[in-house]
Amino acid sequence: MFYRNGDKMMAVDIATQPGFTAGKPRMLFEGQYLPTPATFPNYDVAPDGQRFLMLKPSEQTASAPTQINVVLNWFEELKCRVPTK
Repeated sequence: MFYRNGDKMMAVDIATQPGFTAGKPRMLFEGQYLPTPATFPNYDVAPDGQRFLMLKPSEQTASAPTQINVVLNWFEELKCRVPTK
């Protein structure tokens, strides 16, 4: 069984035979990943249990654009490049 505990990805071994038993939790790895609403997990596990899919926050800081390009008469240029019949 896998679960998140804060920034830690945890695993617990589960046995169902001869009865249900759970092992001790162990940390697999730690890191900051984007959260999702509390009712949904913020990760997915590959069928082999060896890989996880998680979203990391962007390392780029969001900032306002410093340049805007305005193209005038673009429709006329388009007609020259793609003539109609």
